Amino acid sequence: MAYKRSERMQQRLAGNRERILQAARELVAAGGYRNAPVTAVAAAAGVSTGLIYRHFPSKAGLFVEVLDAAIAHELELLQAIADGGQPSAQRLQAAVTSFVRRALAGPGLAHAFIAEPVDPEVEAARILGRRRFTDVFARIISDGVQRGELPAQDPHVTAACLVGAFTEALVGPTAPSRDHAGDGEQLSAAIVGFCLRAAGA
Repeated sequence: MAYKRSERMQQRLAGNRERILQAARELVAAGGYRNAPVTAVAAAAGVSTGLIYRHFPSKAGLFVEVLDAAIAHELELLQAIADGGQPSAQRLQAAVTSFVRRALAGPGLAHAFIAEPVDPEVEAARILGRRRFTDVFARIISDGVQRGELPAQDPHVTAACLVGAFTEALVGPTAPSRDHAGDGEQLSAAIVGFCLRAAGA
């Protein structure tokens, strides 16, 4: 007869897994990917390193899940903006502003997810995330072209350029040194202004 875990055991395992993910996210936010070794994650989560490897195949696998969860949350917010009934330029402005403000509010996590050198597995997840962001922005631009609110263009190419531009513009302001942080609202306005001009809004 196959061993079957009790409901209480299942809940305990699920709770351990969530604590591990939360601890990893907090450590990355505080000091980046390289400052969140598995031993530190285990200590913060109150579990053994062996238990972490029971839930995740590797440190990279753990951080792919942390990244995927952050991307999913960001996509949910951006999709809600994209699905709104406002003019395309207004939705484009709101989507870029939303992304930039959250990145500046959590610079450690944003920098780890945008620019910090990572394992190839994490980088692949990061690239996929940018493509998914691009798809959302392409929908806004495509809708704007169809409504006659934006000039004719390839929505996906424009969206890819916009995502590349505003993520690159956030590299310095979210870096650990914060050398180019400056005024957050001014930076946000400058990034938004560029994106609107680039899309012909």
